[in-house]
Amino acid sequence: MGKRKVFTKTDLSVPQVEHSRDIAGNVVILPEAIPPTNTLVKFGRNASNSRNFDFARWYGVDIDPVTYACQRQIERFLSGQEGAIAGSTVASYCRSGLRFFLDYCVLQAKAFGRALALADVDRYLIDGFLGHIAGLGVATTCQKSFYSKTKPVLLALGRRGLIPLVNTGDMATFPRNPFPNCNRKTKGESALCKHERQAFTVALRQAIKPIWADDEPLTSELLAFALLVVALHTGRNTTPLLEMDRDCLRPHPKDNTVFLVLWKRRGYNSSKVALRAESEAERLLESTPSVRTNVERLIRRVMALTEPLDAVAPGDLKGRVWLYRMHTGKGVGQVTALSAETLAWATSRLVANYDLIDSDGGPLRVNISRLRKTFANRIFELTDSDLVTTAAALGNSPQVADRNYLSPDEDARRNWQFMGEVLVQELQTRTIGATHKDTPVGRCADPVNGQYAPKREGATCMNFMNCLRCKHYAVTAEDLYKLFSFYFRVLAERSRMDKRRWTREYAHIPRLIDHYIVAEGLRRGTFKGAAVEAARERARTLPHPYWSVDLIDSLEVFA
Repeated sequence: MGKRKVFTKTDLSVPQVEHSRDIAGNVVILPEAIPPTNTLVKFGRNASNSRNFDFARWYGVDIDPVTYACQRQIERFLSGQEGAIAGSTVASYCRSGLRFFLDYCVLQAKAFGRALALADVDRYLIDGFLGHIAGLGVATTCQKSFYSKTKPVLLALGRRGLIPLVNTGDMATFPRNPFPNCNRKTKGESALCKHERQAFTVALRQAIKPIWADDEPLTSELLAFALLVVALHTGRNTTPLLEMDRDCLRPHPKDNTVFLVLWKRRGYNSSKVALRAESEAERLLESTPSVRTNVERLIRRVMALTEPLDAVAPGDLKGRVWLYRMHTGKGVGQVTALSAETLAWATSRLVANYDLIDSDGGPLRVNISRLRKTFANRIFELTDSDLVTTAAALGNSPQVADRNYLSPDEDARRNWQFMGEVLVQELQTRTIGATHKDTPVGRCADPVNGQYAPKREGATCMNFMNCLRCKHYAVTAEDLYKLFSFYFRVLAERSRMDKRRWTREYAHIPRLIDHYIVAEGLRRGTFKGAAVEAARERARTLPHPYWSVDLIDSLEVFA
């Protein structure tokens, strides 16, 4: 039986852009439609801290048609006319996109000496806008954010025929890639190192002790600490954790295990993570603060404490887990839920109260992104570098997990330092004045200016993936151990990456070693059969330090 299509309900009462067309076919906004009666757009409660945005200041400054069209498009986003777009996303369109674009339109109208029309929103205007945000003195990543928050609004207007939209060619309305290689300028969060993680865990365990006391008031700070515990042990993202509902714990087919089910807005699906359920022994020791916190028990404790608040919570917060009464501010006594800002404030308090410091001696920087990466690296470590299991625990593909979450641990850094020292020794010891210099794969006639060398002063070739293709490469019987260590290291990559990628980038290496180097060496008498088999078996059981799996996590650095 086929799957039934579910249509999204939309509000058809959203005002349309009142317009007509002139002789040339350009859209003209009706004079009586602008400015609209209400220029304030309300986002409602969303994952961000923005609740409304006022377009009033961009009316009456010679860009009324553009402002009016943008406001109506934002209202269409909020009403679901353009698909399911989260309120926080629409808020970012206004706060981080249209605010800068409309400011530029005002400057452009003054430069033209006339009012700006919708027909003026073309490639020249977009290029000018890109130049404008580049002149704001902000980082390239911020410029990209301003542009990427503006483009969806203008693109939606273009698809509806309100502004001219050119999709291809040199005059395409939106340039193909105005910020090339911008991702290389962004430094993502890093996982907590071992001693940082241990110190943070101890502090967190102490901070949440009051949650088990019946006479302790439930504050936003205490709730935030409980959420950090869940984040540390599950590796979930910020918004799904903040929006956790009271039906989040589901039965698991395995005994003493439950599912924690969270909704992911961006992916429009649920995320499941298995939690160890509370045992009978733990229930008997419920009042013992020294017992390691059970995450499932902690979540149920929070739900029990917030259950009375759920009955009186606002309609859009009913069913949430992280509820509390406000003790300060204008809404004293009102029931609200944890927000990202409150969570960040409580985290800063935790770091300050327990004097948590990082490896450089400064205050420890903690956020959900760092805890998620910490979780990923910890799973990777416990599963003996099993990328597939780690990706499944994160809810990502292996490619995404490998590229964005995993980082070398302290042991790997020490091993890399050791490898560098051994490499320098290998290249310099016993090879000064020799015709061929030792390398981790064999010997090289010119590691500085060779076929695949960087050919820079003081730079030695590290492109070992191409040694077998290089005309400067040579192998002697003494190099067979290193060669076969490299051989088995490449074969080990088959289980660590996509099959097609291994076939494309690495499969030729073992084939060349077997059918070209070894076979040719045996044919010429350069190698003896017994020496080849001995070197092969030695490399299989005890590989050369250069090509140890524990030493080198990825061969890509040598490509």
